[in-house]
Amino acid sequence: MGKSASKQFSRDLVREHNVFRKKHGSSPLGLSGKLCREAQSYAESLAHTRILKHSSESERGKCGENLAWASYDQPAKEVAERWYGEIKNYNFNQPGFTSGSGHFTAMVWKGSTKLGVGKAQAGDGSSFVVARYFPAGNVVNSGCFEQNVLPPIAS
Repeated sequence: MGKSASKQFSRDLVREHNVFRKKHGSSPLGLSGKLCREAQSYAESLAHTRILKHSSESERGKCGENLAWASYDQPAKEVAERWYGEIKNYNFNQPGFTSGSGHFTAMVWKGSTKLGVGKAQAGDGSSFVVARYFPAGNVVNSGCFEQNVLPPIAS
């Protein structure tokens, strides 16, 4: 299965999240050891099957999930920038979930407080990253996106 997420990768990914979250008025995420263990276990499973698919809701409990795959060992900054880049697909004038912006909205979701990170390398050198968010974002109940995905603050 290959290498697992280093503590440094996890710290780097939470730091990158928090840089982007600050732009949207969201509090910093804390790194959760329990969520990291669960995310790591799932990343290793993905690396073993080499199929990128979300875990079932029963597997991840009340957590949200972002996934990333690359044919190489992807650095945390690149993963975060790729997810955050979906901001271009999000319409702050018509808030809500869209498949083209879900990674972005999960990252900046104001109500999420904890993050778990897992990363595993497959035998072919490709890498799988799993981010678990608690509590989960992207809740489609009325008003949730308006309250949790705020436009960037002008600096």
